[in-house]
Amino acid sequence: MSSIHAQGLGKSYGRGSAVVHALADVSFTIDSGAFVGIMGESGSGKSTLLSILGAMNTPTTGRLNVDGIDVYDLKSEQRADFRREFLGFVFQSFHLIPYLTLLENVMLPLTTIRMPKSEKQGKAQAALDRVGLGGKGERLPGEASGGEKERCAIARAIVNDPPVLLADEPTGNLDTRTTDAVMELFTGLNAEGMTIVMVTHSPRCAAHVHRVLDVADGRMVKRPC
Repeated sequence: MSSIHAQGLGKSYGRGSAVVHALADVSFTIDSGAFVGIMGESGSGKSTLLSILGAMNTPTTGRLNVDGIDVYDLKSEQRADFRREFLGFVFQSFHLIPYLTLLENVMLPLTTIRMPKSEKQGKAQAALDRVGLGGKGERLPGEASGGEKERCAIARAIVNDPPVLLADEPTGNLDTRTTDAVMELFTGLNAEGMTIVMVTHSPRCAAHVHRVLDVADGRMVKRPC
């Protein structure tokens, strides 16, 4: 399990009078094993913050420390290794490759790892089993429902057993029943010890988290009592 420490994170785009401050002086700590939601209006900076937490978007100011590692002090190759070892990613649009089976999609994060193909298939199958898709690995994404695609995306994110799972609006395209099923899955993964950070606009999803970080105009704001 990994703790996350953000100190003074800021992200600006442009120069001079055209500069846009997407984030400004954002600081917080997420303890190991927590389930945290990031909420805010569209354009508030929550997705920018998640991309920084995911080691994909270098902040203009501030520092990010995960499990004692100063993420943006790492060289680009080291940062790629960090993402592969520490982080799993789940996105609203699934990002499944349509001509690969669900099993093959889940195997994708294992591509650069030296491991027999049979072992990669075994790990991918175990991940599918874990999300309730054990008997559907040979289907193509086009043959799967929205909920099954999301479960496959989650299986792909956890196939390497990362200590931290980052999710960006993971239920944005799903109906209420499927949303509840996905949130139950996240709750189960968190109960097993995985730290989860989820961007969401949905109070229904936020009801499952331990803590909410509110973002407005690029800054952290306190929740009303």
